[in-house]
Amino acid sequence: MAGFVPSGRHYILLLLLLSGFGVVLFRLVTLQVWQAAELSVKADRQHRKTVSLEGARGTIVDRHGKVLAMNVEVPSAFGVPTTLDSPTKTARVLAPVLQVRSDELERKLRQARSFVWLARKLDPEQGRRLERLSLDGVGVVMEGRRFYPKGPFLSHVLGFAGMDGEGLEGVEHRYESYLRGEKRMMVLQRDALGRSVFPTDLTERNPTPGHNLALTIDEVIQYITERELEDAVMRAQAKSGTMIVLDPQTGAVLAMAVSPRFDPNVVSNLSPDRWRNKALADAYEPGSTLKAVVAAAAIEEHVVKPNTMVFGEHGRMTIANTVIHDHEKLGWVSFSQVIQKSSNIGAAKTGMALGEQRLYRYLQTFGFGQKTEIDLPGEGAGLVKRPKDWGRRSVASISMGQEIGVTPLQMVSAIAALANEGVLMKPYVVSEIRGPEGHLLKRVSPQVRRRVVSLETAHTVTKILEGVVTDGTGGKAAIPGFRVAGKTGTAQKIDPRTGSYSVSRFVTSFAGYVPADNPRLAMIVVIDEPQGDAWGGTVAAPVFSRVGEQVLNYLGVGSHEPVTLAMAR
Repeated sequence: MAGFVPSGRHYILLLLLLSGFGVVLFRLVTLQVWQAAELSVKADRQHRKTVSLEGARGTIVDRHGKVLAMNVEVPSAFGVPTTLDSPTKTARVLAPVLQVRSDELERKLRQARSFVWLARKLDPEQGRRLERLSLDGVGVVMEGRRFYPKGPFLSHVLGFAGMDGEGLEGVEHRYESYLRGEKRMMVLQRDALGRSVFPTDLTERNPTPGHNLALTIDEVIQYITERELEDAVMRAQAKSGTMIVLDPQTGAVLAMAVSPRFDPNVVSNLSPDRWRNKALADAYEPGSTLKAVVAAAAIEEHVVKPNTMVFGEHGRMTIANTVIHDHEKLGWVSFSQVIQKSSNIGAAKTGMALGEQRLYRYLQTFGFGQKTEIDLPGEGAGLVKRPKDWGRRSVASISMGQEIGVTPLQMVSAIAALANEGVLMKPYVVSEIRGPEGHLLKRVSPQVRRRVVSLETAHTVTKILEGVVTDGTGGKAAIPGFRVAGKTGTAQKIDPRTGSYSVSRFVTSFAGYVPADNPRLAMIVVIDEPQGDAWGGTVAAPVFSRVGEQVLNYLGVGSHEPVTLAMAR
């Protein structure tokens, strides 16, 4: 090699090598200096995925702290499509475990993404089976799922939450802003071999849970109400039923039941009609229960007194070229008997004596045609037309409980006002809101809406309504040892095919309060389309009696009626 003299070819080769090193060096400077930030973000995207997680949803309890809705931690399955060798094979293995079609899973796993949800909020056993498979590119993370431990119990009041934890119906929806937990972003990362995805910092604090709600609902009273209502609907072969129990002095809802019920844990295959709360959403013609309100208005306006004599027209009266019938052919009877015997003719005459303006004013005052503003979603306002839209027979018809639409909640609130010495209260279902650690955030106090009639009128009407139970159409609402005040109702439904009243479809009801001398409970029972003997006094009144007797016993309300003992001679 001595005396080696580089030739031009060697210079060219050296130049090429130096040029190559220059290109490499330039590329390294470009990647590590000029494009470092951009490439770092790109690499981070390939190895990191941010997922939004929420803190546990707040718990819902009854007035005594019994849990009605809670959160449970359940597994959710995700995939990392960019790491999979065979999406088809992985989908086939996963399908029977996740109970999802393999073609649907394969479609998700073929996406050019670093993270996809495969199945959310699985059963624990599914999560365990998935972990035993230990599939590359598939992982499990725990999420909160809403759980209703008592199934269909109180379903129409509680409502339910969706897959993403958002309240969709009932209390869950109305108090969404309080119940939902804090949202937090969790960063998931996979290793260099793409074998798994896991949180980057397992010591990160968990997102803050939502607030807890205490309801006015009493679990025992609700159970009694649901059981008796379900039994009545079944025995009457009815379409549906509703019952509400209020504390008349505060407006607190102690029970609200709708039959048929639904299970809020499983709602995916149900129609909205099934979970609609008919107790506050659906209007119906109240029939004769409205006569209690008409009676209160007439007495307040000094149109009648309890002993005012009214001629019953022997059960038949013509108004505006139409005929009004009574089920009894009454002659001269007192106004008290008009209500006790539920005379349509007597009620029509009372309404006409009041006049349309005063009748309309009292309907509004008692809360008809407007929402009660209860703290539940989906409430209807009912239907009360303005007098300018009334026909020649409207005053008479409305006084009998026709040509007007009310909700069960409106009707029981009006009856509760008579029980509460003439004061209408705002109904409510949530009594307290507490923070995650138990501190009191808000306590709901009873709210007076307005006085509807004087104390004297309320007491007078109570006496009349007691006679409905002792001597009138509501005998089956009687509760041994207690004075009961109430009113029966039987209303024909409109036949959608003919536009006229049906001769076979009815809504039967009973609304009242007990004890009449010191009311603790105001209740309404509404049975839609019972078969057979479809009268409020025979279908709805017995439910009032059975629920009332059990609840009074549960509350420890003693009878004030003297007990007569048979003495041996």
